[in-house]
Amino acid sequence: MKNITIYTDGACRGNGKENALGGYGIVLMYKNNKKEIKKAFSNTTNNKMELSAVIDALDMLTEACNVEIYSDSAYVVNAINQNWIENWLKKDWKTANKQPVKNKELWLKLIELLRYHHVKFIKVKGHSDNEYNNRCDQLANEAMDEYIKGLSEE
Repeated sequence: MKNITIYTDGACRGNGKENALGGYGIVLMYKNNKKEIKKAFSNTTNNKMELSAVIDALDMLTEACNVEIYSDSAYVVNAINQNWIENWLKKDWKTANKQPVKNKELWLKLIELLRYHHVKFIKVKGHSDNEYNNRCDQLANEAMDEYIKGLSEE
């Protein structure tokens, strides 16, 4: 299997408010090849963007791979590394507080991808000295800026 390294970051302007603008950045690396992806979305949340970045990055891989995903999202990394997903499944998609798990449809898609790829999640400190995490943050912000610019040109 190919060994792939992926960095992801999600961002949201107006998180928690109606019509919040979000975006994500992905840096995907295989051997000496590097691919950068950025997308923006309206009416979203930061957590959706963090999760969507991971899902879309894994979805781009055309064959089963060994993947290391670096993310500054405690939401995403802890859900995997601290077995939150397993607990949600056991509790019929309820949190420890007995509330419905948010973004269930995205988690289900991620679970499907994790069955296909062998993935290790690694937490990095956001807005720090990690070159690729910073690049993903920049890509997410560029995507949101381009989205706004596109609206103003219509």
